[in-house]
Amino acid sequence: MSDDITQRVIQVIAKTQHLSPEQIRPTSSFEELNIDSLDGINIVFNLENEFDVSIPDEAAKSIRSVADVVEGIRRLLAEKASGA
Repeated sequence: MSDDITQRVIQVIAKTQHLSPEQIRPTSSFEELNIDSLDGINIVFNLENEFDVSIPDEAAKSIRSVADVVEGIRRLLAEKASGA
């Protein structure tokens, strides 16, 4: 699961949270990383800029881990590529 999207997501979270990317694993939960809801909003904003996508509010509210973020970004990029 160590692909480009995963690495970019980890970089955005690391930069936003002032963490070392090595501290963040694809399996890390936001709770483990001490990311609260306000931090989550900042992460979503930065992810939207990084990937040029719009993350729906309902989807943003259900994000609980790095894996959730990666899967959501994959889905949004696939939809964008298919013109949906």
